[in-house]
Amino acid sequence: MVTTLKSVDVVIVGLGAVGGIAALPLARAGLDIVALEAGSWLSPRDFPPDELRNNVRGWPQAVQKANNEVPTHRRSSESPYSPRMPLAPMMNAVGGTSLHYYASSWRLSPWDFKVVSETTRRYGAHRLPAGSTVEDWPFGLEELEPYYDAVEYEIGVSGKAGNVRGKIDPAGNVFEGPRRREYPMPPLRSTEYLDAMAGAAKGLGWHPYAAPAAINSVVYNGKPACMYHGFCNQGGCPVQAKNSTLFNTIPKAVDTGRLKVVDLARVTELVADLQTGRMTGVTYVRNGEVLFQPAKAVMLSAHVYENVRLLLLSKSKQFPKGLANNAGQVGRHYFSHNSWAPVVGLFPHDINTWYGTPAQATFLDDYADDNFDHAGLDFIGGGTLAIGSDKRPIAAANMPTFGKAPLWGSAWKAFVAENADRWSRIYIQKTTLPYEDNYLDLDPTVTDPFGVPVVRITADYKDNEKKIAAYTQDKAVAWFKAGGAIATDRNPVGTMGPSTHAYGGTRMGDNPATNVVDRWGFSHEVENLAILGGGVTGTSGSRNPTLTIQALAWRTAERLTKRWKSITGA
Repeated sequence: MVTTLKSVDVVIVGLGAVGGIAALPLARAGLDIVALEAGSWLSPRDFPPDELRNNVRGWPQAVQKANNEVPTHRRSSESPYSPRMPLAPMMNAVGGTSLHYYASSWRLSPWDFKVVSETTRRYGAHRLPAGSTVEDWPFGLEELEPYYDAVEYEIGVSGKAGNVRGKIDPAGNVFEGPRRREYPMPPLRSTEYLDAMAGAAKGLGWHPYAAPAAINSVVYNGKPACMYHGFCNQGGCPVQAKNSTLFNTIPKAVDTGRLKVVDLARVTELVADLQTGRMTGVTYVRNGEVLFQPAKAVMLSAHVYENVRLLLLSKSKQFPKGLANNAGQVGRHYFSHNSWAPVVGLFPHDINTWYGTPAQATFLDDYADDNFDHAGLDFIGGGTLAIGSDKRPIAAANMPTFGKAPLWGSAWKAFVAENADRWSRIYIQKTTLPYEDNYLDLDPTVTDPFGVPVVRITADYKDNEKKIAAYTQDKAVAWFKAGGAIATDRNPVGTMGPSTHAYGGTRMGDNPATNVVDRWGFSHEVENLAILGGGVTGTSGSRNPTLTIQALAWRTAERLTKRWKSITGA
């Protein structure tokens, strides 16, 4: 028995980092919205600084839907399955993963929007990797810049601009694209270690700068500044200094009287009219009851894996291969960030990195994107290098031994006791591209507890990504040595398993034969269906995706408000 509810203007599926952004411009425009969230409401009292609960046990205080549907993975269609992750990288709650993310808040560079055309212009089309399905975005940075700015000021982002309307400031990121104004807050504070490594980078002729973060460096929006207590990695903020949508845009939207949040809602189907193919609403289960929420427009914002899963599960006469998938593009052009393969360094003295947050970091863009000449190289793209202030007891005890001690026993314990605060990691986020044989589909045998197939990832990093990793690791080693490290160790690239930095699967572009949504984020095949999140992006750049997908979500929501009649037919 399905209970049909009162119709609303918009239903949002997933009220996290992007759904929680889109809700605000919709509500301010006077639209009536229902947001369906699989998780529950949490409060600052749910976020004590607890490494065991946050980083090891995966937030047992939160709804564990995502942990019951972790995607499976194989490197290729001929490969065996990889060991399955015990915990999902994402989480379910009102506010979603914006509760426990690093809060790194980056804009993409101008090159990231024009990888194909700029590579062809500068080096020739033959330099594009074989088998890659990469396309230019349908617009450039200048189109998204106003929405970056809107989100930065609405939620609050700390940082130092390096390019305001073309004026370069060496105190910021000199490689960034033009922005209209300075960040709303100054950067998070530095540390003695970060200052020393910034000095080492300058000695190499590089251009270090403080990372931008959606964390208050000063009081902002009535919320206090960061306390730097050291448990921000996978942890929520007990004082609300980390600007999750839970504490920011969502309550603002609720306060308009236009947003109703339905938590603990497990969406089972996206429903389209059997005759017209237009969206009519969403079916979900709450407390064992099956409910249908009619709406004039649907916004799908449940992260890449769940977005693709729901589309593929929502089959009908109009869409026999899944909703919005008559062109066979749902699940295609998938990739996740080549963000592993870090370099670790050992110092002869303590570096005092017990306190702080991962976003409190010194970054380098000198070898990111196309900021350096690739003419004599055999890859395109690059990586950002970052050193942060982030270490907790359990993580510290998992330190490498740099070949100086065994991996167990009394000698290992003695080594860790002496060196737990003498090692650090250079995190490298690298350009990653989509390829024809990297994709998402429904697993034919593995299901969640309700018998519904989980997503299967068939993907691996290719030669271009591996060559970027080797090249940027060389730069990281040089940085560590310049900073006084006495030993370094390189981590392997690994494979393309489940990730918070997932992209593609519902790519955005003008060509409906190769893309799921148009330049505004609306389905080419279902005009009143919008898809939000990393799935619409066709390139990753060398930076965390959150601010970009939030800016895109604001832009899509604004488009819906301005073109309401033409999009919904209402």
